Amino acid sequence: MSTSAFSTFLAVVRKELRDIRRDRRTLALALLLGPLLYPALMLGMGSLAEKRARTQLEKTLEVPVVGAERAPNLVDFLATRGIRAVKPPADLEGAIARQEVDVALEIAPDFAEAWREGRPAKVELVLDSTRRDADIPSQRLRSALRAYAQQMGALRLLARGISPTVTEPLNLAQRDMASEQAKRGQLLSLLLPYLLIITSFLGGSALILDATAGERERQSLEPLLATPARRGAIVSGKIAAACLLGLLSLLLTLLAFKASAQVAGDTGRLLDVSATAIAKMLLILVPMLFIGTALLTFLAAGAKSMKEAQSHMVWLMLLPMVPTILLTVNPLKAQLWQFAVPFLAQNQMLLKVIRGEAIAPQVWALYLAAGFALAAVLWYGAVRRYHQERLAISA
Repeated sequence: MSTSAFSTFLAVVRKELRDIRRDRRTLALALLLGPLLYPALMLGMGSLAEKRARTQLEKTLEVPVVGAERAPNLVDFLATRGIRAVKPPADLEGAIARQEVDVALEIAPDFAEAWREGRPAKVELVLDSTRRDADIPSQRLRSALRAYAQQMGALRLLARGISPTVTEPLNLAQRDMASEQAKRGQLLSLLLPYLLIITSFLGGSALILDATAGERERQSLEPLLATPARRGAIVSGKIAAACLLGLLSLLLTLLAFKASAQVAGDTGRLLDVSATAIAKMLLILVPMLFIGTALLTFLAAGAKSMKEAQSHMVWLMLLPMVPTILLTVNPLKAQLWQFAVPFLAQNQMLLKVIRGEAIAPQVWALYLAAGFALAAVLWYGAVRRYHQERLAISA
């Protein structure tokens, strides 16, 4: 870059940063929304889920039982597991549909007869499987019933002089190779990558929308383009200013995660907030920051108004969700080619950091090369769009 082009570049950077600094409300939202909202959302949701699970696991569970008099021993056994049988409502199915009852138990009329004859005695769980709040109560009841069945089965075999181990031809054991850090990060791996990716992808949107579509709408872009300054230097200055703003917002977000995790108790310990982990996440997200800013520059430069440019934000916010949904529905084994695919690569890299896994040098090389190459292509497209003379014409 020549001296004059570099001077233009620095002048545009200073101009855009000075303009966004004057709009204090927009600057505060751009810098503080992520650092304040995302850690509170992540850690708050984790705390609520932890509190809910602890409350439902520790308190006595009241379960409506239809036909409790048919199996008194079973009812007594459930009581030892913290499950108390209560009288069912007149309309049990309606009560479940109205979410007045989480789960109920129905004991078949021929339960006693089948029990005496040594046949499987039928008990039926009544629940709505689509209700998430019924998961823990139904799992508690199902686990207690399974334990009662195993205990009674073993006693029947012993009564006949048969060792209960006869029914267990396999002694199944499990050796979990997952590290403790990977287990702790399992919950965060569902939401944290998406939040960080979208923070970096759209981190410079507030500045770049105003610096492109906003200036065109205010008719202040034409005098800038009429100067002898090179278009490439002008575009690069706008992108650089937006990236600086996005980088600051991203850094504040990561530091906010670090600070909030240290005071969040058990939930906060799920997140690795060491300086090394924060540095790795920042390095992973920098290419996405350049990609998002350059793409938004290209799109907003073709918009005739701020409203038209802001309409792109709807589908741009959905793009980072694609790999998260894909990996949830169809988990993929990490392969080298994945680290060259936008959004999927960032998701996989962040998962490695969250799980505490080492990232091979060739993975870093491919990821950074592919990310910055795509950013360069989008930057070139934005520069070419700024060479269009109709860009200086407002709506």
